[in-house]
Amino acid sequence: MKNHDPYLALRFKEFNYFLLIRFLLVFGWSMQFIIVEWEVYNLTKDPLALGLIGLVEIIPAISMSLFAGHIVDQKEKKKLFTIAIIALLFISVAFFSITTNYFYSNYSSKQVLTGIYILVFIGGFIRAFFGPIIFSLVALIVSKNAYSNAASWSSSTWQFASVLGPAFAGFSIAWIGVNASMGFVLISVFIALLLTYFIKKKPILNPKIGEPIIKSLKTGLRFVFKTKAILIAITLDMVAVLFGGAIALLPIYAQDILNVGSQGFGMLRAAPAVGALIIMFISAYIPVTKNAGKKLLISIFCFGTSIIIFGISSIFYLSLFALFLYGLTDGISMIIRQTILQLKTPDEVRGRVASVNSIFISSSNELGAFESGLTAKLMGTVPAVVFGGLMTLISVVFTNFKFPEFKKLDLRNDMNEN
Repeated sequence: MKNHDPYLALRFKEFNYFLLIRFLLVFGWSMQFIIVEWEVYNLTKDPLALGLIGLVEIIPAISMSLFAGHIVDQKEKKKLFTIAIIALLFISVAFFSITTNYFYSNYSSKQVLTGIYILVFIGGFIRAFFGPIIFSLVALIVSKNAYSNAASWSSSTWQFASVLGPAFAGFSIAWIGVNASMGFVLISVFIALLLTYFIKKKPILNPKIGEPIIKSLKTGLRFVFKTKAILIAITLDMVAVLFGGAIALLPIYAQDILNVGSQGFGMLRAAPAVGALIIMFISAYIPVTKNAGKKLLISIFCFGTSIIIFGISSIFYLSLFALFLYGLTDGISMIIRQTILQLKTPDEVRGRVASVNSIFISSSNELGAFESGLTAKLMGTVPAVVFGGLMTLISVVFTNFKFPEFKKLDLRNDMNEN
């Protein structure tokens, strides 16, 4: 602890630009997703329609993910990053356009809804590339001894932006409406694109350029499945994300259960952001490499508990507190998982390992949203949320007893080896 530098990664100039770009992208993307959720529920009043948003995005994201990892390991990362942001900018322009008064005046609600689902579907393809690109780019921007610290800052920035974006969306919907809120998304992505100018081209470290895609994908999958620390970490988090998708049902809680409207919806969305912000600073000062396995299990257990509390609460401020814990514990688990991935993954397979992680984790956010919407439709909103929290707790208990060696995982030696 004495020699620990909480700002080590921030001493690399490009990493600061990278963090700002990542914040703007995640902020905009998350804000856009919540605006879409709000508008879809307004158009349909159907919880299953909310779940379908996640399902529509996850299909292309999963189907493209492994292929995206192969491309990332074969190509120059800065160029791919810029291309992906440009593609995201086009999607943002389309969402801004489809939510204008012109579209609502000239097209039916069903047609607008169909257009929204189509854009979400296309966005899923684009999203498949971001995980592998970002994971690989971090390792090329900072030195190896800064991987753990970089993972903390990068993951915390993602977590903070992913909850601040929806929180801001909730307030902006009430203040300026859906279309103007989409305008903020467009501006965020555009600024992110401009900032890529400050990141230089990076070397391609994969020695097997031109390797057949099937062989390349098998190499990435084989590495993940033989590296127990990575496999257990992403599997455990996948279950938590899959069954912890209660956050997707917030529009229902705000409008029908807590009866707090769009402003209350914004506050509920802001609560996880506060937790994420606190973790963003604490994690930089307290390394997660020591007893990483045990810390991950505890954080996900607390994550599941926060979901249950939120599910059964009918008191607005108790719900806010539960969502604060939700953001706090989710941030901790994300930082630990990203640190495990960074320290355990060789440079030449980073893109493919990140793509597998995207299938396990990132896509599970959307699948979790669909699971929440479906279970809410079948068993009711509150039972669905409680069920998700219980499944998360069960996954932690199972991992604790099935893989006792995981809770002994310590990453300090891995960091020293680097």
